[in-house]
Amino acid sequence: MSDCTKVLVVGWDSAPPQEVFGDWRSSLPNLNGLMDRGVWGRLRSTDPPITVPAWTSMLSSRNPGQLGFYGFRNRKAGSYADKWIATSAAVKVDRIWNILSREGKRSCVLNVPQTYPVSAIDGVMVADFLTPNNGSVYTYPASLKAEIERIADGYVIDCANYRTEDKRGLLEQIHVMTEKRHKVATTLLRDYGTWDLFMAVEMGPDRLAHGFWQYVDPRHRKYRQGNPFETCARDYYALLDRQLGELCDLAGPEAVVLVVSDHGTKRMDGSLNVNDWLIEEGLLVLRRQAEGVTRFREENVDWSRTVAWAWGGYYARIFLNVAGREPQGIVVPEDYESVRDDLIRRLEAIPDDQGRRMSTKALRPQDIYRGPQVGQAPDLIVYFDDLFWRAGQDIGHDTPYSFDTEIGPDDSVHDYDGIFVMARPGDRRGRLSGGLHCMDVAPTILHALGVAVPPAMEGRIIF
Repeated sequence: MSDCTKVLVVGWDSAPPQEVFGDWRSSLPNLNGLMDRGVWGRLRSTDPPITVPAWTSMLSSRNPGQLGFYGFRNRKAGSYADKWIATSAAVKVDRIWNILSREGKRSCVLNVPQTYPVSAIDGVMVADFLTPNNGSVYTYPASLKAEIERIADGYVIDCANYRTEDKRGLLEQIHVMTEKRHKVATTLLRDYGTWDLFMAVEMGPDRLAHGFWQYVDPRHRKYRQGNPFETCARDYYALLDRQLGELCDLAGPEAVVLVVSDHGTKRMDGSLNVNDWLIEEGLLVLRRQAEGVTRFREENVDWSRTVAWAWGGYYARIFLNVAGREPQGIVVPEDYESVRDDLIRRLEAIPDDQGRRMSTKALRPQDIYRGPQVGQAPDLIVYFDDLFWRAGQDIGHDTPYSFDTEIGPDDSVHDYDGIFVMARPGDRRGRLSGGLHCMDVAPTILHALGVAVPPAMEGRIIF
C-alpha cells in the first residue's frame, strides 16, 4: 500500500449487522456504495462483547487478557468491594494513533471510548463519554476545547440518561448529540490541516438500542405494533448514513474508508438474577436476608460460608472465594477446578422462565485469553441464553427471572458480532464470508497507511 494513503474510520457503537446489512440496507445509500466497491461482513467482538474492552482491543489488536480489564468496572485484586474504572489510564499498550505518532503521521481522534483522560498525540483528540462533564479537559491540545464548544454550540459528551421512561426526550437528546458531534467532525476534517488517520465514533446507536429496541423489533416480548417509535431506529441510521456521505466527501476519493462497530445489538428477553440464583444454590450466604429487592452489597455477605458471588450486566462475572486469594476465602486451591467445573455445569443447566433450557455459556478466562493479566479476570464469564438474557446483580427477587433491570428501562443486550465495511480506491471485492475479528482492524489500518504491523498485535490484515 502507498504510504500516502489516508484512512477515515467511522464508528457506530453497537451497530447490528442483521439490520444494517439486511432490513435497513435500502435506507443507507452511502454505506451501500462503500459495500459495493469494498469488502464487508460481520466483525466478531471481544469476549465480553461490550464497549470496554472492545474498542481498545480493536485499536490495539490485543485481547482483554493482555489489556487487563473486562468491562468499565473492574475488581481490585485481593478485595471484595474495591473497584476501579477502566479509563484511558488503564490502557498500557499502544493504540494505532500512538504508533502513527511515532511514524510522523497525524491523527484526528474523536469520541473513541477509553480516550479520557486525553493524551498527547501527533494531531488532535476529543475524548469519549467517560469524560465527567464539560468542565473537564477533554481535548488535546487543551486549547481546542473552547473551539469545540463554539463549533457545537455546547458540546454533548453523552445523553444525560438513556435509561429513562421519557422516550421522546431521549430520542431528541440522541439526535441533538449526534448532530453536534457531526458538526465538530466535519469542521475538523475540513479546516484543521492535513491528516493521515481520521476516526470518529458515535455512541448514539448504543443509546438508541438500549432505549428503543422494544419499539422496533417485532421479536421483542414487549413489542407493540403501531407504536409511535416503530421507525425511529431506521430513521436514525438514515441520519448516520447521510453524515457518513458528508464525511466521505470531505475525506476525498483517495481515502480508504472503514465503517465499524464494536459489537452488535439484539433484544433483551429478560434478566437472570444471578446472585439470587447463587443464594438458592447455597453458594452465596448473606448475613441478613434481603427484605424486598435491594442492591447486592459485599459487606452483607457471610464470606466464611460463601463459595461464589457475581457482578451483573450484559454478561455475568462470577468470582470464587478462594483461600489465600480472597481475604476470607474458603475454596482451597486444590479444589478450585472441580468447584469451577461444577459451577459451570449448574449454570449451563439453568432453564428460562418457561422451563426451556437456555443456551448458556460459562467461559473460563484461561480458555479464551492469553496474556500476563488473565489472572485478574473473573473466574467465569457467563453469557445467559446466547446473550439474550442479561445478568442481574440485585437480590431479593421472588424468582431468578426479571423483565425490567435494576438500572432503569433497558430494551437490548449486546451481540457477538458488529459490522465491518472497508472500501479502497479502485478496489471491488464483495462480502466476506466470516472469520473477521475486531482485533484485525488495527493491523488493517496500519497496513493501509504503509506502517509495519508490530509483532505483538494479535489480529491479521484483512486486505
